[in-house]
Amino acid sequence: HPEGYRKAMLKMRLAEKFGLPIVTLVDTPGAYPGVEAERRGQAEAIAVNLRDMSRLRVPIVSVVIGEGGSGGALGIAVADRVGMMRFSWYSVISPEGCAAILWKHANEQTNAAAARSLKMTAADNLDLGIVDGIIEEPAGGAHRDHAGAASALSTWITLQLGQLVDLDPDALIEARYERFRRMGAYHQDVEATDAHDDQKPESAIGN
Repeated sequence: HPEGYRKAMLKMRLAEKFGLPIVTLVDTPGAYPGVEAERRGQAEAIAVNLRDMSRLRVPIVSVVIGEGGSGGALGIAVADRVGMMRFSWYSVISPEGCAAILWKHANEQTNAAAARSLKMTAADNLDLGIVDGIIEEPAGGAHRDHAGAASALSTWITLQLGQLVDLDPDALIEARYERFRRMGAYHQDVEATDAHDDQKPESAIGN
């Protein structure tokens, strides 16, 4: 909801005022798409966060710890360093949402095809330069060992902050800007299609 993004921005401005580094943990399937949220300025709230986070004069470290969906995730992840837990995902849209748009319905087959094509895993995002590191999870996933996962998360965040805290604020902002300007790798093997309901997912999305 927009109020959450505005509250987060208020706290981040306070951190900047007192010279404190900022750490955000991302776990959202995306911004709430309801009419009431739009009436209260959902898009504006996210846009302000994108703009103002890019200008904050303190280090920012963000970690996707579960779901990282679309602008809802990016609204608190404009950071100097972005990491992902090994089994988290980060993408412009969820597989279910992508499948529903391309094939008018989401099922196991279309969801799987969408997930592969979206390149949403931690390894995919690292290869594409979207994130800076992958935080390994305990055997079986973070939910199996909360303390172990928290320890790994803390270690990674501490390491990143150690590399950022002594940087000149102007240099920090410039590097943050360039980090996002460098993003944009894409594959050009997707062919136009009507994506009829009976069409196989692989024929509508390039692999």
